[in-house]
Amino acid sequence: MKILVLNGPTLNLLGTREPHIYGTTTLAEIERDLMTVGAELGVTVVCAQSNHEGELIDRIQAAHGDADGILINAGAYSHTSLAIRDALAAVALPYAEVHLSNIFAREPERRHSTLAAGARAVVCGFGAPGYALALRGLVAALRA
Repeated sequence: MKILVLNGPTLNLLGTREPHIYGTTTLAEIERDLMTVGAELGVTVVCAQSNHEGELIDRIQAAHGDADGILINAGAYSHTSLAIRDALAAVALPYAEVHLSNIFAREPERRHSTLAAGARAVVCGFGAPGYALALRGLVAALRA
């Protein structure tokens, strides 16, 4: 089994970006943790990050026929991108959405996700450990 992990804009700055909201864990540390969890679960985890919407869409489309599921933190695109939502729908791969902060306790413009309705699950508010929770849940759902 193979899971694509996608991270959107500004997540490359984790660890230094607004640590009072997003914590001090870096994206590299999150990715290392996901690789460890993936090995424990016997799945291949492939991670990618982009600040560009089109590149995220290209990655989603390339996952069709290559991955079994997607774990995505589309960052601010979660709240605005119909194009990413459409790409996820087009490839028809099960996906889980993850956010470090509780988006429902944030500013009004962040309290809606265009991706959530199509997601198998949404994990938010647990900080960096939320990624591993989402990965474990997605793999369990795929194996069920």
